[in-house]
Amino acid sequence: MYDVIIVGGGPAGLAAALTLGRSRRRTLVLDAGEGRNAPAAAVHNFLTRDGTPPAELRRLAHRELAAYPGVELRHAAAADVTRTGDGAFTVAQADGGTAGARRLLLATGVVDELPDVPGLAPLWGRSALHCPYCHGFEVSGRRVAVLGAGPGHVRLALHLLHFTADVALLTGAAPLAAGHRDLLAAHGVAVRAEPVARLEGDGGRLERIRFEGGAPLARDAVFVGGTPRERSGLPEKLGCAPLPDTLTEVDEFGRTSVAGVYAAGDMAHRATLPTPVAAVAAAAAAGTVAGAALDQDLLSEEYGLPGPFPRPAAAPAG
Repeated sequence: MYDVIIVGGGPAGLAAALTLGRSRRRTLVLDAGEGRNAPAAAVHNFLTRDGTPPAELRRLAHRELAAYPGVELRHAAAADVTRTGDGAFTVAQADGGTAGARRLLLATGVVDELPDVPGLAPLWGRSALHCPYCHGFEVSGRRVAVLGAGPGHVRLALHLLHFTADVALLTGAAPLAAGHRDLLAAHGVAVRAEPVARLEGDGGRLERIRFEGGAPLARDAVFVGGTPRERSGLPEKLGCAPLPDTLTEVDEFGRTSVAGVYAAGDMAHRATLPTPVAAVAAAAAAGTVAGAALDQDLLSEEYGLPGPFPRPAAAPAG
């Protein structure tokens, strides 16, 4: 019986494993190897690791975890989770193996649902991007586009002017809110209103954008707002409360609505944080906090102590 099983071997899961390993907790990490940032050339905005390829970051993490005898890493996917009569958890692996633990941490990540634009998927993570804090510096001085017409897209287009003077907003024939077109024009952001026909490029590098009418637009990068969705069905299977964006709700310590089940990384955030930060550093920080909270949770159980992080009392009805 493990103290904790961590489902997911990305930054959140590995950071939690490090905290638990240093706490001498017997920990199993199940890693299916399906990292959200795998297509990206490098991880950015992560102190001491800025510019590191995602696979190299994972290799370094595995090497560090090997120093802690209580941490076991299995390259396997979790297929199912059930709760036993004593409140523990049994995790069934896709390869047929099983393991049990007193606590469970879900760090299964998300997948990005992309707009249905031909040519976009092969460019994703290389020159079709989503985050100015992860990729903005790399497009400095380049020809950049933003795909979308909502207030967030307008804000992003203006934000990108901090990196380059050549920014275009592609509305796809959707209307802009009142005043936005004049605001963009005043700051030199071009607007193309024709529907986008396809993105063209080679080797992960965008070269041009073609429209259903009008001349093509030469671009080096395009920023696209994908929709993150839960990668795993385990949170729903366990009954974890979801947020309106379908991701898993947690408190500031990574606790879900289900006793003994924690969650961390891109798949989970607090209800009071409407725009979660999707970054490797943020995921790792969430994993570290959840790992410490798990250790304290187990400590309370072992010595009959009250929980160190009491949940707030429910508001009275009516």
